[in-house]
Amino acid sequence: MPHFEVAPANRKNAKRMRRVMTDAELKLWNELRAHRLMGLSFRRQMPISGYIVDFACPLHKLVVEVDGSQHGNAADQEYDRSRTERLQSLGWKVLRVWNDEVLNDIDNVCSGIIRTIGMEHFDAK
Repeated sequence: MPHFEVAPANRKNAKRMRRVMTDAELKLWNELRAHRLMGLSFRRQMPISGYIVDFACPLHKLVVEVDGSQHGNAADQEYDRSRTERLQSLGWKVLRVWNDEVLNDIDNVCSGIIRTIGMEHFDAK
């Protein structure tokens, strides 16, 4: 996988964020790590174009963002919108899920990831 220049501060922040994941992020990571979801390779807290995304599947250029209640206010929604537009302009698909969805309906979240990638017709390995 190609590596891109990542500012040292971003790299350090991503590393810190990997150590202090939210409960929802940890639960989703336990479903995604080690190719557990249909053999897909995901990275957590991955720097992309100056942002640090929660989860990324580089092969399919999919970003999965796990949003808490703070993403419900207008300022954060505008920031998220512009961030999503920037990632999409780089060819990434962005899937946003709420903490509550991850904590209470992880199977549906994983199904949504598979549908977004377009693998719903493939058998799991």
